[in-house]
Parts: sequence; structure tokens; C-alpha cells
Amino acid sequence: MTQDILVHAEGGVMTLTLNRLERKNSITSDMYAALADGIARAQEDAAIRVVLIQGHETVFSAGNDIGDFLNKPPAGPDSPVFRFLRGIATFPKPLLAAVCGPAVGIGTTMLFHCDLVYAGDNAAFSMPFANLGLCPEAASSVLVPQMLGYHRAAEALMLGEPFFAEAALEVGLVNRVVPPTEANDYANAQARKLAAKPLSSLVETKRLMKKGQQQLVLQQMLDEGESFGRMLREPAAKEAFTAFMEKRKPDFSKV
Repeated sequence: MTQDILVHAEGGVMTLTLNRLERKNSITSDMYAALADGIARAQEDAAIRVVLIQGHETVFSAGNDIGDFLNKPPAGPDSPVFRFLRGIATFPKPLLAAVCGPAVGIGTTMLFHCDLVYAGDNAAFSMPFANLGLCPEAASSVLVPQMLGYHRAAEALMLGEPFFAEAALEVGLVNRVVPPTEANDYANAQARKLAAKPLSSLVETKRLMKKGQQQLVLQQMLDEGESFGRMLREPAAKEAFTAFMEKRKPDFSKV
């Protein structure tokens, strides 16, 4: 398992830590595989009652590692990224996140699948898919309008500009905002509270709350994945990624 994802299990809580700080916790295919494996293990292991995903107090995740993403683009529904997305979408036990600093792309969209999210007051959420010539992923085209309302969702997904911790608290994406140095510890404390409760009650409560939505979410992930893969090969995305690698502003005037 890659050292860019740290896995720690104690007291019924599995903590998955994004540990690639030198690259702002940008996520590679190997990291997605490690995350997916961790989620799968937590689902099967009766001793694991809660999962917490966290980053560093300065950064949660800069999203996909662009170089790795271009070299190893998702190849079908069994690719590591889709294994991870399906894993968090169907995970029956409590799933928490602690988010500080930038949370870009998947760094934000994964949070819509979490049950509890705690943010540092330096958190900045963004979903810049349109700016890259792409479309939403992780069923965010359904979950973001559902939580934020259509107009706020359109602003977040079409303009792709960041919104910050207090705005995320206002719309319900995060449960509480705390100082960045306290976020991971606070989320861990909440996870331990949950781990002390009857797991059957937590699982059934989550099942009932999500009843009727899971199939829609999984189907939307498939639909988004097909569009995402097609758009990745089109001129707009090629220009966006070329401009990113060349450190210049993209020119979409001819696409």
C-alpha cells in the first residue's frame, strides 16, 4: 500500500490520511486504490465501526494529480477512482471527513458522501471541472444541487470558483468550523463517540436516511463517468490540461 495514504485503525475507528503534502495531497491512481482498499476493508471488518478521511491542517487535497491522471486516465468502472467512489457511496457505516485548506475537485465532491464533515476555518472548497473542459463527477451533478440548491450549485459547478468554510457551514456541507490545528483531533473525537454507539443502530439510521437515493447516485456516477471520459478526449480538455502543464491561461475561443 502506498505511503501517500496512511491507514490507522484504533478503537473501532479507521483513519485514512492523505499524506502527500509535497504535492498538496494531489491524488494518484495508486492513492485511489489504497483509499478504495481501506474502505473495502473497513466495510468487511466487524472491528471497524467508523471511517475518517483527513488531510493536513494546511491542505486537504488539490484534487487529481494532473500528470498521473493524464498518464493513467480512468479506464472503465473498475479503475481505482471509480472503486473509491462506489466505495464511499455504498459504505454502510459512519463516514467522516476533516478538511483544512484547499479541497479541490474530488477533494470537495467526496464530502457529499460523508455523514459528518468538520472543517478548519481555512478550508476552501472548489469544483473546477468546467474550467478543465470536463463535467462533474462523484454524482456531484445530483448531490450538489440537492444540498446547495440549483442556483448555488450552478455557480459552484459552472464558474468553479472556491467557496469557504462559513459558506459550507451555511449550506450544510460541513457540520462545524474549528481552527485548522484542531480539525483532525475534533473529527477523531467525534468518530470515537460514534464508535462507542451500537453499530446496528448507526447502520440502520444511515440506511433509512439514504433509502431510495443510492441507486440514483450510482447510476449518476456511471453517466458522469461516460461523459467525463468522452470530454477528456475532446479539444477543450486537451487545451485546459496543456495550458496547465505549460503554466499559462487556457484559450477556449476555438473550442
